[in-house]
Amino acid sequence: MQKVSSAAPGSLFCVSQAPVGIFDSGVGGLSVLREIQAALPAEAIYYVADSANAPWGDKPREFVRERGLKIAEFLVGEGVKAIVIGSNTGTAGAAEALRGALSVPVVGIEPGIKPAVAATRTGVVGAIVPAAVSESDRLASLLDRFGTDVKVIIQPVPGLVEHIEAADLDGTELRRMVEAYVRPMLDAGADTIVLGSTHYVFLKPVLAELAGPNVALIETGAAVARQLARVLDERDLRADGERSAERFWTSGDTTTSTRVISALLGRAVHVERLPNSQRWRTACVIWRALHGPAGSGVRRRSRWLRPYSRSSRWQRQEMRCTPAAGARAEAFP
Repeated sequence: MQKVSSAAPGSLFCVSQAPVGIFDSGVGGLSVLREIQAALPAEAIYYVADSANAPWGDKPREFVRERGLKIAEFLVGEGVKAIVIGSNTGTAGAAEALRGALSVPVVGIEPGIKPAVAATRTGVVGAIVPAAVSESDRLASLLDRFGTDVKVIIQPVPGLVEHIEAADLDGTELRRMVEAYVRPMLDAGADTIVLGSTHYVFLKPVLAELAGPNVALIETGAAVARQLARVLDERDLRADGERSAERFWTSGDTTTSTRVISALLGRAVHVERLPNSQRWRTACVIWRALHGPAGSGVRRRSRWLRPYSRSSRWQRQEMRCTPAAGARAEAFP
């Protein structure tokens, strides 16, 4: 039996101080991380970039689902209290599976079709999206709900993510690609462009220069931060105090990821290698929302995701948690 305890004499672990996990196919989710840190500065952030498999936009839905499950399991093992899918493709491909498999709350992201439709004056909206998002049921549903009274031009933009993953945000070839993708929208009268990937947020300066001051660029990172705040508040999980720690992992080359992430965030960071193992470390984060107020002594069972060792099969692993006993969790392998 493995016992996980964060309690120390005179200093009991507070669940609200547990980190928030964010993951993406690569560095695009950093744009969401920035919004979360701006809105919720006390939250510790654990970020996973699946850079070895970026981009996800050209991958089968099943691949995105399995990677999402794998990475989410790792983050749960690291003790996160909530997970944010910092990827439109990841949300389309994995959000439903994660919400069905995990006990921690999962916050996704989707293209800003609704705010774009509300903002347009010409009745023409452009949307640059990954290929997987352009074919997703989620986007089709958004268009059915909000896009019936305007013209929405959906433009898949293969190749852009690769430039952003290399921190190339202003190169000649990148500018040529952006021009080729966006100019037809502008010529068709679009005055609002949806950035349908968290990666594309890093291209806002180039897009703004091309589109001009009268074209609105719609991103949804701030909306994700607001939704995360609501989710944490509903469960009494919002952290307090000063900004806490942050950690970064990558499935790709750590040297490259350290350089790129540091460049995009504008500050030096340390990036660790994501463990390449079927057997992740399992931990339990105690939810106040599920176990009653601190000190109540309520004992309940929560269920967490854990894989069978060296297998792709999944099972529910039961854990017993006792908030009144100093946020102790017992895991039964």
